[in-house]
Amino acid sequence: MIKQLHQYAQLMRLHRPIGILLLLWPTLWALWIAGSGYPNLLVTSVFVLGVILMRSAGCVINDYADRNIDPHVRRTRERPLAAGRVSEREALILFIILCLLAFGLVLLMNSLTIVLSLVAALLAATYPFMKRYTHWPQVYLGAAFGWSIPMAYAAQTGTVPSLAWWLFITNVLWTVAYDTMYAMADREEDLIIGVKSTAILFGKADKSIIVGLQIAVLLLLYWIGQQIHLGSLYLMGITVAAGLVIYQQWLIKDRKPDQCFQAFLNNNWFGAAIFAGIAAHYYWSS
Repeated sequence: MIKQLHQYAQLMRLHRPIGILLLLWPTLWALWIAGSGYPNLLVTSVFVLGVILMRSAGCVINDYADRNIDPHVRRTRERPLAAGRVSEREALILFIILCLLAFGLVLLMNSLTIVLSLVAALLAATYPFMKRYTHWPQVYLGAAFGWSIPMAYAAQTGTVPSLAWWLFITNVLWTVAYDTMYAMADREEDLIIGVKSTAILFGKADKSIIVGLQIAVLLLLYWIGQQIHLGSLYLMGITVAAGLVIYQQWLIKDRKPDQCFQAFLNNNWFGAAIFAGIAAHYYWSS
């Protein structure tokens, strides 16, 4: 039983929390801004736990969707479902349980947040299948990861102002940039097995498009900060994030798969730098 629970934990990618962190940072951006630096403790707790549960559910349904693809990819062939250590039935039951737990948490929030959570569940459940039909699954992932932003505003304030949607758009662009780096690491194998991605679509323009997206993200974050009067500490966070963008561009310069994957992982620190700037502003301004 303990051994099987370990397999479920691996299926949920609890041993690789990068996906949780990349989903968590924009959620925290939104919670701190919507709460003017002091978000409601219950709301924050629900969203942090919800991020963990929904990211885990997303990994499970992703592996279920890719169960016939992952065995042919070097990086994914040892995943529990691909390797036969977890059955398809077990994976689906685990996905349903995780979604029900997350929905149970959302029921503690207001009605607008509950309605928005239904969209979040739909995005999470359908994203893994997008790579079969479109070269833009990274945009869909950005929407799935960013949907926590309007939800956070709804839970904290009861409304979703236009600024929340600008923050959502910013997160979509950021996600496309870093997930294209991730897709660059798998591009050759994806071409063989017929999986679509922005890395394949962009081709030799991939690095230029990624840096363009990253610049747009930095400019939007700066503009958002100006709209709500975030000060010099927030600008320091953006400056650190800009330095990380330069480092990531250096990592992907030769398009080596391992380096592209490292650039993808480095985006955790990008998200952390922006949150640190937001949190520091409100802490020192209070």
